[in-house]
Amino acid sequence: MEKRLLGRSGLRVSRMALGTMTWGGDTDAEEAASQLVAFVDAGGTLVDTADIYGEGESERVLGSLLGDLVPRDDVVLATKAVARRTDGPFGGGASRGALLTALDGSLKRLGTDHVDLWQLHAWDSCVPIAETLAALEYAVTSGKARYVGVSNYAGWQLATAAAGAAAVAPIVSTQVEYSLLERGVDREVVPAAEHHGIGLLPWAPLGRGVLTGKYRTGTPADSRGANSAYAGYVEHHRTDRAARIVQAVATAADGLGTSPLAVALAWVRDRPGVVAPVVGARDTGQLTGSLTAEEITLPPAIRSALDDVSAIEVGYPERWPR
Repeated sequence: MEKRLLGRSGLRVSRMALGTMTWGGDTDAEEAASQLVAFVDAGGTLVDTADIYGEGESERVLGSLLGDLVPRDDVVLATKAVARRTDGPFGGGASRGALLTALDGSLKRLGTDHVDLWQLHAWDSCVPIAETLAALEYAVTSGKARYVGVSNYAGWQLATAAAGAAAVAPIVSTQVEYSLLERGVDREVVPAAEHHGIGLLPWAPLGRGVLTGKYRTGTPADSRGANSAYAGYVEHHRTDRAARIVQAVATAADGLGTSPLAVALAWVRDRPGVVAPVVGARDTGQLTGSLTAEEITLPPAIRSALDDVSAIEVGYPERWPR
């Protein structure tokens, strides 16, 4: 798998990341082990989790697999903090106390003395950004985190954090929803990231599963759309606009002799500023399907057609003057 630098940092990662949101829940330890081995065998390095996934079980499962199954040094280990874990005074949020408590908890569950990328899961309007950034600086200078990033930040939030970050702990990445069905970040987040040298890590790069085409004629019984816990998550992208985009992706896939999944993933992977889409999978077979995108580079004509069918309105002040 091809490697890319994460933003303007020297951290080199695979251009696809393995997401572990369902590990320790819908994905048991045995299946997680199979996915991790398949990903690393394919040349993947960046593995993403969070302290809130499965109430910490995702980190525990991942930690149990590092060392014996896959060498720790073969993986770029990324996790997140900020989400509310407990009702205690340090159980969530972006205060110094809450963040450093969360980091220690993540390290314990992961069974390691450091993470390679520690990310703020969301903006916390209740905490001064200077305090939050000071916690990131401590995490780096103490050696508990090698690099730091953010997730789900608006453009102005990303620019504010990037401008205020210490030189020893610059913001190197931002993880955002980004796909042919969700291009809102093109308005301000992508330009802000480019200006500050921050790499994009798209989550839900397959449009929450809709871009695979599985929902074109209904809702498969074994899909997230049929699961009451995830139905709303999937329905968000089941619109008339989405149907037109999915049809265009399917047409492109037919012409290239590949899957809609591979086409959709290749499109977002090669967008300006993108470093590595974060791909989650129900099982190893599904992950293997995502890995086939590594073999595909979309022809300019197909990329242009997909750009056009998925285009969003961008007006003032993003386009000024005009």
